[in-house]
Amino acid sequence: MYVHIIFHIKNPNVKIRKPDKGELYSYIGSIIKDNKSIPIMINGIEDHVSKNIAPAKLVEEIKRHSSRWIKNKGRLLH
Repeated sequence: MYVHIIFHIKNPNVKIRKPDKGELYSYIGSIIKDNKSIPIMINGIEDHVSKNIAPAKLVEEIKRHSSRWIKNKGRLLH
């Protein structure tokens, strides 16, 4: 099953800096892999494949961990 997942942050004025995008996408990919799923493309059209976890749970894990990662990095503004 292919799943296209789109989510956004609470504050639309906060932007992720270009130098941090690659590291963030790699981190999100590791969350997906840790949940026994396969990332196809992050920040693109097809995002994730999941057959071992409910899509809602996968999104919850991605959002929870990536939010924590962003908060630990400090303000990620352009």
